Amino acid sequence: MDSPIKNIGLRGVVIASTKICDVDGANSRLVYRGYRIQDLAMGTTFPEVAHLLIYDKLPDIQGLVNFTQQLERLRYLPPNLLCAMQTRPVTTPPMDILQACVALLAHHDDTLPENSLLLARNRAIGLIAKLPTVLAAWTRIRQKLEPIDPMPGLSMAENFFYMLHGEEPDRRMAELFDRALVLHAEHAFNASTFAAREVASTRAHMYAAVSAAIGSLSGELHGGANTRVMEMLKAIGKKANIRAFVEEKLEKGELVMGLGHAVYKNGDPRVEILRPMSKEVGEKVGDTHWYEMTEELETVGKALFKEKKGIDIFPNVDFYSASLYHTMGLPYDLFTPVFAMSRVAGWCAHVIEEQFADEAHKPVLYRPESEYIGTYCGPEGCTLVPTDQR
Repeated sequence: MDSPIKNIGLRGVVIASTKICDVDGANSRLVYRGYRIQDLAMGTTFPEVAHLLIYDKLPDIQGLVNFTQQLERLRYLPPNLLCAMQTRPVTTPPMDILQACVALLAHHDDTLPENSLLLARNRAIGLIAKLPTVLAAWTRIRQKLEPIDPMPGLSMAENFFYMLHGEEPDRRMAELFDRALVLHAEHAFNASTFAAREVASTRAHMYAAVSAAIGSLSGELHGGANTRVMEMLKAIGKKANIRAFVEEKLEKGELVMGLGHAVYKNGDPRVEILRPMSKEVGEKVGDTHWYEMTEELETVGKALFKEKKGIDIFPNVDFYSASLYHTMGLPYDLFTPVFAMSRVAGWCAHVIEEQFADEAHKPVLYRPESEYIGTYCGPEGCTLVPTDQR
């Protein structure tokens, strides 16, 4: 009897210990280094959370000043990197540009190949600082516009919008964008984080590990769900069409993007924060249509899944972040890169933990096993026939 094919995506397999993040799906709980996501989202900023992830503690006032100043100093891109970006076809997806630029940043780090906890943390801060600049620069380059340098004194969120448009954003809009970055900064051993840790386990440098993580996130089964949520909302068009749309999806056994989560079975805690954010931004710009569409889709979707499938289903983090980012004026293909711009803090924290954690007396190279199920002429019974006789 043939062996069953083993391809479970490592689901349910615990591969390492971590102090960084706890995702408790059964209880709808997300914790960064001991702090609930609700408290962090409403009571801190993204730089504070990045500091927490990288240094294992929230900064005090002076620590935050120092960390913010370091981020400001490191926001600028090497001129040669900008020149290289300007040679790329304008049709290149932003995720591919982001991955390429992270790899190229290694060429501008004259401390390589040396590695230490101090150097790893400095590289992490550099990547956190530079990814927004890369994304904003590419957005302008592909529009045949000149990139805009960061402006001293602006927060990371403010600077991102400034580098996109050349003018300072509304302060409240920047605060809400910063909160979204907090919500996306970390989520335990998801596919991209595992990719980063697997590469880091080989003692590859930070840039290689983060580049691998971005590559993982670029795949549609991991990243891009909020883009597809927005495309779905556009296709539906108006609230009157929602019920028929969901019914058709259920009849065909297809997904309703943004509903359901692989881990959270009783609701994603980030949704309760994102929902009012989407509404507020819609009210601020005078267009609540997409928020209202999303809210109605959630209501109708929940009811129909319960009625026709007998299951409770809840929206995930991508559901309301779609209308939020769209209403903020971000292009659809920037939604996932913005996610990466935030998640790089978590990726770097995991790379540091993988290479320098106290829990492991020495780093261990990830080397999973596989089971050979090929039969062909028997497990190893094929007879090699010369080329001219095949």
